[in-house]
Amino acid sequence: MPTYPFVTVDVFTETRFGGNPLAVFTDAQGMSDAEMQRLATEFNLSETTFVLPPADPAHTARVRIFNPAYEMPFAGHPNVGTALVLAEAGRDRDGTMVFEEIAGLVRVRIERSGGATTATIEAPEPVSAGPELPVDAIAACLSLEAGAIVTARHPPIVASVGHPFVFVEVALQPLSRATPDIAAFRKTLAAHMPDGRLAIHVYARDGDALATRMFAPLIGIVEDPATGSANAALGALLLSLGSEKERRWDVTQGVEMGRPSRLALRAWRAADGCRASVGGSCVPVLRGEAQL
Repeated sequence: MPTYPFVTVDVFTETRFGGNPLAVFTDAQGMSDAEMQRLATEFNLSETTFVLPPADPAHTARVRIFNPAYEMPFAGHPNVGTALVLAEAGRDRDGTMVFEEIAGLVRVRIERSGGATTATIEAPEPVSAGPELPVDAIAACLSLEAGAIVTARHPPIVASVGHPFVFVEVALQPLSRATPDIAAFRKTLAAHMPDGRLAIHVYARDGDALATRMFAPLIGIVEDPATGSANAALGALLLSLGSEKERRWDVTQGVEMGRPSRLALRAWRAADGCRASVGGSCVPVLRGEAQL
């Protein structure tokens, strides 16, 4: 019976049992797609990663990312956590890594200073904005009144840097009381999301600080403590709506869940559009092996 080693880490935090938990299978060679999905469902975390040899030996690894329901083309906290696990094992090359993923190449920068190690990932795609969604439908999904949705910068809108989310701005007080309404999610999914997936990233803005929450209850993630891919897309989206060449934000997420997370977000204008990176640290929690 083959065995596969794994570790779990809490990502975007320096405190154990804070941030967003992640399981990393550090050598998944020989594992089938179905086995990866079953393990991700068994762990029941927002994501689980599986590390494989890269197709191009110049790259660090091929990384596959699964949530409890399906494989994801790209995600933020799984890349940050996986990079830090591999960096601990000495897998980086002069502080850099490149992961092969469905969405493309994910470039990672590892920084070591004063005994602390952080990872910053670049999203594989420039931001792309999709359809706008009705304010009343999105407000219902969040159990908020329509007047709580701020539309001065943008209406509720789909955007992606590798994985799509619906982005919604609110004030701080509505942000704290947002609660996913499953029936409204199902209704909005059927009416407005032809790809069959609906994840809502709601945020409040205060200068260079962003407070965010992410809800995807229809795939088993009632709320996510830290969503790197959504925050990266948010930063790139906000930059695209203005005239600045570059912008940085400090992001907090997971506060309402009791798992506070801190993310360093940067967005910049590139030749192909607005791009973004997101970074942070992680702490180890568990280590073991799975028998299949």
